Amino acid sequence: MIEATSAGAILFRDTRGRREYLLLKSRPGDWEFPKGGVEGDEELQQTAIREVKEEAGIEDFRLLDGFRKDYDYVFEANGNTIHKTVHLFIARSFEASAELSSEHRDLQWRDYEQAINTITQDGPREILEDAHEYIDEITEGIEE
Repeated sequence: MIEATSAGAILFRDTRGRREYLLLKSRPGDWEFPKGGVEGDEELQQTAIREVKEEAGIEDFRLLDGFRKDYDYVFEANGNTIHKTVHLFIARSFEASAELSSEHRDLQWRDYEQAINTITQDGPREILEDAHEYIDEITEGIEE
């Protein structure tokens, strides 16, 4: 079994008082967050930042401190069994629009209810639930 590590971010923006999350549609058709494999001796956070830039085309954002969750899954590729662990951070986008990269078929900004209903895998869905609560907690009392 080959061990693989990815990192990414649950990216959100505030539009007219409404929080929306960025979802990317992968080539196989799953909706997911920007994420990708750790390269070289990158820290997980560095990977997450690079993947947001590469996959969402967003430069102006920042990771929120104090949140990191992971999920894992097993899949087959080229005759190998791969156990992948994905570490997700939360990132706040200060840009309103994202750009689709060649790695994905589609992108959507979705509000929380839509996002929860769109994500296909249990792992990321559960982490989005935690992330949504976390953002609520740290943004209470902070008026923009």
